Formats: sequence, structure tokens, C-alpha cells
Amino acid sequence: MLEQTHEQALRIADLLRQRGEKVAVADGATGGLVAASLLTVPGALDFFVGGGVVYSFRARDILFDLPRDAYAGMRGASEDYALLQARAIRDNFGAQWGLAESGSVGGSSHPSGAPAGRSCAAVAGPGGFEFTRVTETGSDDRIANMEAFARAALATLEEALQR
Repeated sequence: MLEQTHEQALRIADLLRQRGEKVAVADGATGGLVAASLLTVPGALDFFVGGGVVYSFRARDILFDLPRDAYAGMRGASEDYALLQARAIRDNFGAQWGLAESGSVGGSSHPSGAPAGRSCAAVAGPGGFEFTRVTETGSDDRIANMEAFARAALATLEEALQR
């Protein structure tokens, strides 16, 4: 997996370094694969400030430091939910860019009822820039979905940085 995403990470690193900007990442269903991919780039500290795996309500509450009512009416694996997380991880980590992924990888039921194989990646950048991408694999293959969601999240960030 990391060999496949390393090329994406190199391009993202180059774009962020050119801008003198940094990103923070909230991995959801990807389980840390997005952050791990970025960390395959030597000198990642130049462009990556950190993040976390948001796999429980407790992790969400600690990493994002938002009141529970901030999520009112939202469901996991949705654009509004992922955008809220991208904004919060960016702000809480003091980065210019926030990348969040929220999805349902399959193998078990998602707490919000999201179908297996659905992921939403969101990017929140400087000046109110926001961008989302929904990925639907139609699969219940947990590992394949995690990998597909990580690649899609990285592609979302790369595309946002190219705009």
C-alpha cells in the first residue's frame, strides 16, 4: 500500500513545500494510512504537522475539541461531517491545510448506517478554501476499501493544492 501512495505523497510534499505550508490529517476509516503515506517522504516535518486516527467518539472529541452539538444533524461518511473535521484538525494543529477522511470500510456496520464502501475526503485550506470528494467502491472488502479511501483522500488533497 505505502509503495503505491508514496508517489502521491511526494507530489503533495512538493506542492506544500513550494507554498511553505503544512497539513494536518484526520484519518477515519483509513486507520492512519493517509498520515503514514505522507510520512514516507523524507523530511516530512517540512510539510506535515500531525493528526490522528478518528475511530471513536472519544478520539473525535479530543482531536477536534468541538462541542457535541457541532455534529447535530450530521452523519459519518458525509461531506459536511468530513469538512467539519478538516477544519477542526487544521485549526487545532495550526496548519494551513486540513485533510479529513470519514468512511465505512465494511466488515461490520457503521454507527451512522453509512453503507460499506463509502468514503468522503475533505480538505480545508487557507482563505476559506474547501473541497470534498466522495468515493463509492460498492464493496464490503475492508482492506481494499481502506486502501482505496487512502488513495482517494491523498488525491483530494493533491487536487486541492493544484487549484
